Amino acid sequence: MRSALLIALPFISMAAAGPIAYGICQTGCNTVAVACYAAAGLTFGTIAAPAAPAAILGCNAALGTCSATCATVALLAPIP
Repeated sequence: MRSALLIALPFISMAAAGPIAYGICQTGCNTVAVACYAAAGLTFGTIAAPAAPAAILGCNAALGTCSATCATVALLAPIP
């Protein structure tokens, strides 16, 4: 039994949650961005004028930070 485990050990790879965790994380980021835009009285995903309100610039910055965090954290999360 022990020798079978030693033979199989090199073929076992580390699993990561990857795309599933990343997708869930991005969905959360976008949900918060939609709420942020709604609080500012605008609709997320529409074309904004060049002089966007400061609230929208804040929403966009927060969305970018959240998305970057998803990429660095969720893609490396191990599967429980």
